[in-house]
Amino acid sequence: MDKPDTPKTDADRTPDAKAETGTANDAKAEAPQPAPEAIPDAAPDGKSAVFPQLDTEETLNALTALQPEGAGTGINAMLNVGLDVQIVLGQARMPISRLLELTRGSIVELNRKIGAPVDLMVSDRLIARGDLVKVGEDRLGVSLTQIVKDYVAD
Repeated sequence: MDKPDTPKTDADRTPDAKAETGTANDAKAEAPQPAPEAIPDAAPDGKSAVFPQLDTEETLNALTALQPEGAGTGINAMLNVGLDVQIVLGQARMPISRLLELTRGSIVELNRKIGAPVDLMVSDRLIARGDLVKVGEDRLGVSLTQIVKDYVAD
């Protein structure tokens, strides 16, 4: 059986009793922390640290020499990146059952009329519209009639 005057928990002890008995957590909390090492403002010999001035033109020339011949810098380097351009004649929607019935010679009706402009798309984004034209003996092309305003930067 517990004695009535003996505290059961740390909360029951008086501040003086806590100080005398202390817990492992109290010891950790009260242990002095080492001061962080200061970053020296000077070189090890006590003089100010001086860094050599970089020759930016020389560095730029060295980096330019590493580039393949004809490669540009900045935005010019991106101008030769190839993009897939799609010309969309139209679209059709059909149930899977109809899609599975398609065979050679089947006709899929599109949502556009003959002579309607086609869409020029890049990365699923509408860039321009135009008309189909014959190019050479056996090629198709698109004569642009409209550049989409949302695409053009202001």
